[in-house]
Amino acid sequence: MARHLITSALPYINGIKHLGNMVGSMLPADVYTRFLRQTGREALYICATDEHGTPAELAAKEAGLPVAEFCAQQHDAQKAIYNGFQLSFDYFGRSSSPANREITQHFARQLQKNGFIEERSIRQVYSLADGRFLPDRYIVGTCPHCGYDKARGDQCENCTRVLDPTDLIDARSAISGSSELEVRETKHLFLLQSKLQGEVEAWIDEHGKDWPVLASSIARKWLTEGLNDRAITRDLDWGVPVPADTWPELAAEGKVFYVWFDAPIEYIGATKEWAEQGEADRDWKSWWYEAEDVRYTQFMAKDNVPFHTVMFPATELGTREPWKKVDYVKAFNWLTYYGGKFSTSQKRGIFTDAALEILPADYWRYFLMANAPESDDSSFTWEHFAASVNKDLADTLGNFVNRVLSFSRKRFGDNVPAGNEEGEAEAELGRQIAELLAEYERHLEELQFRKAAQALRALWSAGNSYLETKAPWLEIKTDPEGAALTLRTAMNLIHLYAIVSEPFIPASAAAMRSAFQLEVDNATWVTQDEAKSLTFVPAGTPFTVPPVLFAKITEDDLASYTERFGGGETAA
Repeated sequence: MARHLITSALPYINGIKHLGNMVGSMLPADVYTRFLRQTGREALYICATDEHGTPAELAAKEAGLPVAEFCAQQHDAQKAIYNGFQLSFDYFGRSSSPANREITQHFARQLQKNGFIEERSIRQVYSLADGRFLPDRYIVGTCPHCGYDKARGDQCENCTRVLDPTDLIDARSAISGSSELEVRETKHLFLLQSKLQGEVEAWIDEHGKDWPVLASSIARKWLTEGLNDRAITRDLDWGVPVPADTWPELAAEGKVFYVWFDAPIEYIGATKEWAEQGEADRDWKSWWYEAEDVRYTQFMAKDNVPFHTVMFPATELGTREPWKKVDYVKAFNWLTYYGGKFSTSQKRGIFTDAALEILPADYWRYFLMANAPESDDSSFTWEHFAASVNKDLADTLGNFVNRVLSFSRKRFGDNVPAGNEEGEAEAELGRQIAELLAEYERHLEELQFRKAAQALRALWSAGNSYLETKAPWLEIKTDPEGAALTLRTAMNLIHLYAIVSEPFIPASAAAMRSAFQLEVDNATWVTQDEAKSLTFVPAGTPFTVPPVLFAKITEDDLASYTERFGGGETAA
């Protein structure tokens, strides 16, 4: 059986991430990893903060801190939030780690050895006001392709086109805002991607045919336009240094590797850290080197796709070493905020720390995955969020759990009642639950998260339909034993919901499961036969009524949220 390696795009260190970052990479990766583990697969989920490059230096400068101190603080702050969202990383590392420095420098040496790195003199933007060369992201201006006036020198955030700083119109320094820029000559290392294009194309032809259209189309667009040789070093004070044993002159000048060269390598670096900081028998290399039994799945938003499907595979191929390359790329479109873009740099939208201040993580986890921007962009509005939470979580699931347990306690006491033997209604319910569970599993296997959420919601609805049909509050008046059977069956549904809902709403799943004091409760998933029989919770099992799982979002709540975060006007 294959081992599953899961990575999600590394969140930048330059501030707390917004909900768009969460749904575009880390959260779906977590849902998938949880499902794999629950269904008996070995899965390793690796992520890290992306700490090098211009965003880190600029954010540290704004905070008035040394960049290393700023990154350490932000790593801890981000990790605390991801813990709050119950993201089940096996390891959450840092791209500034010694492990990543070591492996990045190894990659560079191998590429140099194999003739895929070349030192070139280039003309680069120099800021007279700042007294320094400006790396790509230190330069902002207007995108020549779409007219976006806050494009960076490496990529336009609006249209995702990769740029060169000299492409920008009305360019200015991101440090001082000065437009006193001139072009001077300096030396940098270039990755000769043009020499690797044929190999990358052949690799994508073989491995990318089953990728989602979003991922494969972006990769092929890059290849169609032709892979250009790309500078992989920068003039920065913070980053993986160019090794002096290979490029002494550039090392003496303080050159560091471009963040997009070392960041994907951190997936490997973080795995090495995981091994070094864990049990003695952990072997990081078996996940990445000659790892033929590993299936590697990456999760990312569409702006990260070119680097993971073209540039990083080219880097790996150029080492001429058997490094593991991605098998499946799950790419996402944008989550928008009332039609406008979430933006870390412009502080627009709901950020993950504020989200957890307002409501528990499961509210956000469920809504984001049920509305994941898979086939196209999705829009967050407070009205849509409230409607989804109130209908699906509070009314469909939460109300089912509360009324079943509360009514049973009131009429039959603190133990699961026995009642009659199962009849045709229970047999039909079991068949329906088994079918819906199979559909849910299939969508999760295929990484179709919106469809999986629909199937999960259908599972919850099936319980409500059964309860409405049997109406134990009426049944008890004429057939107490029949009412007891209905409630016992419904309690088994609650236990089933607790197990299979865990990938989406882990805290609520744990609360549902803990309602029953079973002597042995070690099931990790539900088989089709178990779904049909619904016998996890036998008669006589003590139970408690948990607190309300999901509180409804009221009109007053909505008013306070929109006052704090804004509503439709944020799209302007």
